[in-house]
Amino acid sequence: MKSELRKRLTHIRSAIPYEQILEKSKRIKHRLQHLDEYRIATTVMFYVSYDNEVYTHKLIKEVLKAKTKEVVVPLTDVLNRKLLPVKIESWSELSPGAYNILEPENKQNVVDVDTIDLVLLPGVAFDERGNRIGHGAGYYDRLLGNSLHAKRAGLAFDFQIVNAIPVEKHDVAVDKIVTEKRIIDCRSSK
Repeated sequence: MKSELRKRLTHIRSAIPYEQILEKSKRIKHRLQHLDEYRIATTVMFYVSYDNEVYTHKLIKEVLKAKTKEVVVPLTDVLNRKLLPVKIESWSELSPGAYNILEPENKQNVVDVDTIDLVLLPGVAFDERGNRIGHGAGYYDRLLGNSLHAKRAGLAFDFQIVNAIPVEKHDVAVDKIVTEKRIIDCRSSK
């Protein structure tokens, strides 16, 4: 069921015109910036968007320029099938990496996940209980599986919210989901 849902929603998302992606992402960014967890966070792990995901490039660049938060982005360790959270100071530190996603060129500034206040997660689908379907490699589940501190927020377009997602024991849920239409507090839905 997960693979069918992933395939269907990825297809829908890929058909959305880029201008609509940017417009919806702008509304999501606005909602995120007013989210308490984001406002009080001093260190945020952003995902670097690609392939019609909720667009994060502009937000990351703005935060880097303003220096209002420590910016962490994932570096993919394909060999060990894990994400390394790497602090960056400049957008120019990113270049195409694994899966052709922009990521840090080196791992000099790897930080412990529990020093991160908020992790922003991409997803193909979410349900209102915070369960998510990613691209199927489990990178974020492994990164966040033992984290005690970091809050988790999914960024998604409203059509990506589905009734229910099958859960496996290793799956890590998000605390909140921010869409262009609403903020879903997943903790109150459990």
